[in-house]
Amino acid sequence: MSWDQRAGLSKLQHLTQSDWLQREAAHQQRVRAYADPYLARRSTGRKHPVEDFLFTYYTQKPGQLLRWHPGAGVVLSGPAATARAGWKYYRVPDAAELAAAGLAPGTDAVTVDVERFLSERRDAVQFAGVILAGTRSRPAQFGCFGLHEWAMVYRQDKFELRHEYLKLRLGSERTDRVVEENRIRCSHFDAFRFYTPDAAPLNSLRPSRENQRTMEQPGCLHANMDLYKWAYKLSPVLPGELVMDCFELSWRIRAMDMRASPYELSEWGYPPIRIETPDGKAEYVEQQRAFAAAAQDLRQRLLRELSPLLAAAGADTPQEGRHD
Repeated sequence: MSWDQRAGLSKLQHLTQSDWLQREAAHQQRVRAYADPYLARRSTGRKHPVEDFLFTYYTQKPGQLLRWHPGAGVVLSGPAATARAGWKYYRVPDAAELAAAGLAPGTDAVTVDVERFLSERRDAVQFAGVILAGTRSRPAQFGCFGLHEWAMVYRQDKFELRHEYLKLRLGSERTDRVVEENRIRCSHFDAFRFYTPDAAPLNSLRPSRENQRTMEQPGCLHANMDLYKWAYKLSPVLPGELVMDCFELSWRIRAMDMRASPYELSEWGYPPIRIETPDGKAEYVEQQRAFAAAAQDLRQRLLRELSPLLAAAGADTPQEGRHD
């Protein structure tokens, strides 16, 4: 079933030039609050251990994030819209689509080319649907205490690992003892794969790329940060506001993740969450639960936006509802 057959012309939304330019400007203002300081640091060769992460670990660059998209099923009208006709996955609407959007033939307008996006990105849409729906459906686990970051520097002297501008808050020996004295149970492959060789066997789970779709769970900070990854990978068929909501949640999670890490970041403005203590563990879990709830809401919004796309891509449509 094609996108047009699934969605129907009656569901096309029209945004006038004044409306969509206002949304575009608001989006760009949100992005620049994060991107401009990063770009200023980069131009002078400076680094920030917390606030650079979303622009260096993830593949979406600031210039790409600045581009606001209305999402699938929206027609943008006005002379300014024609500049987007050359953007990837955009096209000029046909006469039937213009009419369905309440526009006269020949009106300057563009819309996201969902058919082309699905033809070229079908696997990405389907995989995102599997990960998002599967993670949403599983019970959240809150017993990791952020030890994945500690496992990444376990016995770092042995492996000659160094973060050149960061120091360990407890020093190497005490950091190693924290790893050894706690149960490590990381379910996220993209955290686990950075463990030191001596730390990997200490993890009670064996996450891999192959079992990712069955192992990710909604209490995991990294799975919740990755909502941003799934959102930007599905641009421009998702609205820019949703992508930025995912970005900002990921930004807040990164800050908490690094506060609970073994690094001394107080001078950067990030006081530690001392997960080596009972009080620190309790503080970590409290914040982890709040992030898990916020992430489940975003996960549900992403799946709602993806539902017609998944149907058009030939995938099962995830059922509505929370399962945490």
